[in-house]
Amino acid sequence: MGKQADSVVDFDVSKYFGDMNKYVADFKAPSFDYEVMAASQRKNFDAIVAANKLAAEAMQAIARRQVELLRQGMEEIGTVARSYAAPGPLPEKAAKQAELTKVAFERGVSNARELSEMVTKSNFEAVDLLHRRFAQSMDELRDALTKMK
Repeated sequence: MGKQADSVVDFDVSKYFGDMNKYVADFKAPSFDYEVMAASQRKNFDAIVAANKLAAEAMQAIARRQVELLRQGMEEIGTVARSYAAPGPLPEKAAKQAELTKVAFERGVSNARELSEMVTKSNFEAVDLLHRRFAQSMDELRDALTKMK
């Protein structure tokens, strides 16, 4: 049995693998342009910031529209209350109330559809922006890897 090394430091690779320097000298690692990839990552970050900005602006627009719809609804409630308090026969008031309820329901559905479309449009714009950037990022990566050959 041979002498065992006292520590890892005493281990001599050249005894087991020969002269490694000649192999290392012949080894040529492909060069990779890290600056190109860093620039790509900055573009990715910028795209995320832009998508978040789009989403925030859309949420503000939706909130403003909701406030506007609420204001309109409150005005309509006041109009209905005044018309119901006006003198007149009860059957006419009931018929008018039924008509106003129908109009209010239809408007509510229309408003909900409008808000839903606003949300859908804003989500599509933000995701589309990120999707385009992802595709560009993959093209940049492919080009960088192709240049390594």
